[in-house]
Amino acid sequence: MIVGLVKEIKNNEFRVGLTPNCVTAYVAAGHKVLIEKNAGIGSGFTDEEYIEAGASILSTAKEVWNSAEMIVKVKEPIESEYQYLRKDLILYTYLHLAADKPLTDALLISGANGVAYETITDKDGGLPCLVPMSQIAGRMAVSEGGKYLQKTYGGRGVLLAGVPGVAKAHVTIIGGGNVGTEACKIAVGLGANVTILDVNARRLAYLDDIFGSRIQTLYSTRGNILDCLKASDVVIGAVLIPGRKAPKLVSANDLKVMKAGSVLVDVAVDQGGCFETTKATTHEDPVFIVDDVVHYCVANMPGAVARTSTFALTNTTLQLGLELASKGLARAICDNPGLRTGVNTYDGKITFDGVAEAFGAKIYDVLDLI
Repeated sequence: MIVGLVKEIKNNEFRVGLTPNCVTAYVAAGHKVLIEKNAGIGSGFTDEEYIEAGASILSTAKEVWNSAEMIVKVKEPIESEYQYLRKDLILYTYLHLAADKPLTDALLISGANGVAYETITDKDGGLPCLVPMSQIAGRMAVSEGGKYLQKTYGGRGVLLAGVPGVAKAHVTIIGGGNVGTEACKIAVGLGANVTILDVNARRLAYLDDIFGSRIQTLYSTRGNILDCLKASDVVIGAVLIPGRKAPKLVSANDLKVMKAGSVLVDVAVDQGGCFETTKATTHEDPVFIVDDVVHYCVANMPGAVARTSTFALTNTTLQLGLELASKGLARAICDNPGLRTGVNTYDGKITFDGVAEAFGAKIYDVLDLI
């Protein structure tokens, strides 16, 4: 198969979908790899490294898109890339379609086959391609929240860890999954007072066993969320319903109970966000203020630590990508049920229930379409 890698063009996105070592693996498996010039430069990979690995370098993204049978990316295509989508193309990347109707429509109109990292499952029902980015985003959420809590950025002017004789900051984490757990590790490590909420009592028990008296666990109810909003300096939204729009757990009206200069960090922004006032921001312009509350809603947080993120991501996406390239999409998804759950669109049809639910559309069984 001809595999293509293009440079990410989302604002301040420096990750890349394949490392030179990944290219070596594809070439060794008998595939041809086409790389857009300077595609990996943001993650520290030169064209020369890709050439040594066996890839061919093309001058433009258009050449790669038009020549490849499978495009490997990191982030979803943006509007200027919709023109390259076409029937029978395999697009292997994060898609987050439930919160992106224009991209969903573009995929359906073109007939391109969208395989989304975030909905691929493993034999235990986990999300192997989402986990590493969730871990990074969770860890970053605390550092970014602490940064924008500083007065120079519009925050309250509170240090997360406090100092002897001065109260520590209060960090609330809504959601105890991978993002929430990693955020909790960093917040506890920095010495903040931490509360974490979840609707899964077993998960709360697990977190309580890990962190013990260093955190407060609470069942996520409307009342408990409001109480936490009143007390918190930083609130991290870490809610995930795989492939579906995130529920709005904090309303615009709720901001009135929060402290002036407190910070909301919405890690669920890719799936529409779990705060009603969320709107996607960029690393170039990461925050905005509503009712004196600072909002950090960067939609590609791990892109800021591109080299770490690229290695972490490709560690999980490589083998599945090789399976797609070697078997072709139809056989690969027949053989691998977890990979099948990653197919969100196929030949102009929606094949993932969370996407169909978001837009009130009909869902098709991909096995009936192949």
